[in-house]
Amino acid sequence: MKRLFFFTLLFPIVLWAAEDAALQDSIPELVVTGSRGQADVRYLPLTVSTIGREALEQSHQTNMLPTLTEQVPGLFVTSRGVMGYAVSTNAAGSISVRGLSGGAGQMMVLIDGHPQYQGVFGHSIADSYQNMLIDHVEVIRGPASMLYGSNAMGGVVNIVTRQLKQDTLDNRLQQHTDISLSAGSYATIEAEVSNSLRKGRFSSTIAAQYNRTDNHRANMGFEQAGGFVRLGYDFNDHWRGYADASITYFDAENPGTVAEPLLEGKQWITRGVAEIAVENHYAKTSGAISVYDNFGFHKINDGYHEGEAPQTSFFRSEDHLIGVSAYQTANLFRGNRTTFGLDYQHIYGDAFYTSIATGERLPKTPAAATSHRNEVAGYIDFRQDIVSWLTLDAGIRLDWHSVAGLEWIPQAGLAFRPLNNATLKATVSKGFRNPTMRELYLYKPANDSLRAERMWNYELSWQQHFMFNAQSRLDYGLNIFYLNGDNMIQTQMVDGKPRNMNTGKVENAGAEAELRYTVNAHWALTTNHSYLWMRYPVLAAPQYKGYLAGQMHYGKWHAELGLQYIWGLYTDLTAGTKEDFWLLHASVSFLPVRQVELYLRGDNLLAQKYEINAGFPMPTATVKGGIKIRL
Repeated sequence: MKRLFFFTLLFPIVLWAAEDAALQDSIPELVVTGSRGQADVRYLPLTVSTIGREALEQSHQTNMLPTLTEQVPGLFVTSRGVMGYAVSTNAAGSISVRGLSGGAGQMMVLIDGHPQYQGVFGHSIADSYQNMLIDHVEVIRGPASMLYGSNAMGGVVNIVTRQLKQDTLDNRLQQHTDISLSAGSYATIEAEVSNSLRKGRFSSTIAAQYNRTDNHRANMGFEQAGGFVRLGYDFNDHWRGYADASITYFDAENPGTVAEPLLEGKQWITRGVAEIAVENHYAKTSGAISVYDNFGFHKINDGYHEGEAPQTSFFRSEDHLIGVSAYQTANLFRGNRTTFGLDYQHIYGDAFYTSIATGERLPKTPAAATSHRNEVAGYIDFRQDIVSWLTLDAGIRLDWHSVAGLEWIPQAGLAFRPLNNATLKATVSKGFRNPTMRELYLYKPANDSLRAERMWNYELSWQQHFMFNAQSRLDYGLNIFYLNGDNMIQTQMVDGKPRNMNTGKVENAGAEAELRYTVNAHWALTTNHSYLWMRYPVLAAPQYKGYLAGQMHYGKWHAELGLQYIWGLYTDLTAGTKEDFWLLHASVSFLPVRQVELYLRGDNLLAQKYEINAGFPMPTATVKGGIKIRL
């Protein structure tokens, strides 16, 4: 089976010589994440993977992260159960790309270009990213700090939210409604409803969802509810505005490790974001200005082990990040696109303890638990076609943080198009991450003299597509990269006491490959592979990850079979514990009528026994079935 994976990795290399110029015309892939404004991915120096709405729906998942883990090479997400990532000790949902982890705030999640990380702990909340609000997802594999600042050190996952599109501004009412209901193993229930509407210049999207499960271990229940709303208005052909808000609430139980079960380990989490924005679109210039507020409220019972006294207090925290983002792109001259941007963030929060019995705030609240930080940045991204087949991109960002100080972040790259259907890219980029409030002020290791983490990334990539006919297409890409960072924040013993210090290092290198072959209107093949070499081993970053899937579509039937292999996954660095495992999933769906889809999905059908978080065995084979209604 390993030979099969490596064969599928090497197979596309020989295809370049088969180019038929008469069959190369196709619609270019446009993305927004790699340049702030919409751009042809062939002209960008960055590597961007796009997962569309169709792929997310066909996965029959409520959260986007399992689909990204399968379909994006080099990306891996930690998990511990059927559903629910949770937060705090032994939580999952850490997103890593090329060995840089979102659990440490080195991987940024955006919603429509706006950062989603916490004010106190500095990382995203994985349970917030529900498919109900997503049109598509764009993933930058590699540093994107020049455009997005701190926490985009390892890369970016940008969620582009749903909205109904219309080419003309007449008064016809357009709308569609989606309803999804499913049930499965371990009393798992998933429900979702969404409506998109457009009439004349007005548009709206509203969605709500509810999920719950007992999971596969005692004291591991998870329950979640959330909603999303977006209202938009086109003032004229060039200006539009919108306002949106999303919120999710969940409570989760932490059962502890199998060796040391935990009692009363519970979390009650609320996370949300609100935004208002105005955009402009002209022939030679476009841009936007937006104001947003990320907020979160967390209550956690850390639990106790058998024989110990129960907890008498809750840990609580409030997180806020208020930001303003503005950018404008302009075609200053022929073949040029220059982006000017300004970002401002006010980051603050409060961490404290309250009595379980009385609810009063306790004096053991961590010192300097309430803190405010400011971050201001300006950047310029200059992209110029030197000749028709060569594009130069160079950008620089100046970032000022009220604690960490000034940081310069350059980025440069070349995009060659030696063939009509192929692009060769070479990129050098810097990533950085400012210290979080927890690292600066909270608990015994706190150190308010910390500086920013820094990393350099060097990358070479090749992307090519073939249009054989109107129904048959092949796309593939190959990447090699090397990254080297220092100033990483680690906890060390100083004078007999733990202290956060800028002493860590990271040095990784690797290769990635991906391929999608649409054979015809009925069959498609998808595969991707990534190999990661780490001088300093990293937790929850597999050395090899491979995925191979086939899709079939005939009339009212759609089926998918997918196989993933994980090798060299560290679950415990101290003990040197690694995991290797295969995961097989299958799904089938049937449309009895055009508006109704019935589906059945099975996961881990090989009943593999494995762990991703040490001490938390994953479930063996699980199944679920459901119905989707489109009106």
